[in-house]
Amino acid sequence: MSQYHFISGLPRSGSTLLAGILRQNSSFHAAMSSPVAGLMNGTLEQMAAGSEFHAFFDDVKRKQMCQAIFSAYYSEHQEKHVIFDTNRIWSARMHQLVELFGRNFKMICCVRNPAWIMDSFERIYRKNPFEYSRMYSPQMRQTVYSRCEGMMSAQGVVGSAWTALKEAYYGEFSEQLLLVDYDLLVSQPEQCLQLLYQFIEEPSFTHDFEHVEYQEGEFDAQLGAKGLHTVKKKVAFSPRRSILPPDLYEKYSEMAFWQDTTGTSASIISPK
Repeated sequence: MSQYHFISGLPRSGSTLLAGILRQNSSFHAAMSSPVAGLMNGTLEQMAAGSEFHAFFDDVKRKQMCQAIFSAYYSEHQEKHVIFDTNRIWSARMHQLVELFGRNFKMICCVRNPAWIMDSFERIYRKNPFEYSRMYSPQMRQTVYSRCEGMMSAQGVVGSAWTALKEAYYGEFSEQLLLVDYDLLVSQPEQCLQLLYQFIEEPSFTHDFEHVEYQEGEFDAQLGAKGLHTVKKKVAFSPRRSILPPDLYEKYSEMAFWQDTTGTSASIISPK
């Protein structure tokens, strides 16, 4: 039976890169965000109070239905020793995962200075000047300020992941978390992976950081955000100047709450 672990955290912070590295290990399965979390949530809604089918389900049956989703979706990968399921919403579903898997699972949360996350999204936006991505509404598209504000809202792609991570970071199951800083992942990948393997209690593996291959071009094209999930073959740190206005850069830099380790039992791979 496969061991399940999870990849979560913030967007544009290395989760696709990490999946590309981990899948080099033939004992592992890892990929970009899967639909498992959404399928489980939709199924629970159909069985919830207020649904016409609520009377047909008790807690045991609901749990079995959720377990069946994992088993069915990953049926072709059951020969893998470890399966990593990726979704940013998992960090807000720790209580459900503990009920499904006990304390046996670990969650790897990729993090990055939020200012650089916004910078990364803005660069992708500007690289596709005549492609109006589904990530932005017409109102959000107006300026860099409206785009950043929309993405960092509670329902935005960055804001929703940020609040979910914050919930897990300060929650009662925070010891299940390992936060991996993006800058360290790309500048010191070997050391980061060694620590990650220790955290998930798996034997070390020699990864090839010169030839990492993973991309989801069709998914990105449908989203209207070409290059969103394209991983460069060589893992390396590329310094650059931010294209955000200074006030936005300062505003979002202050949102890196994980730099304060008070009140959490999470493990962190960071410059400190």
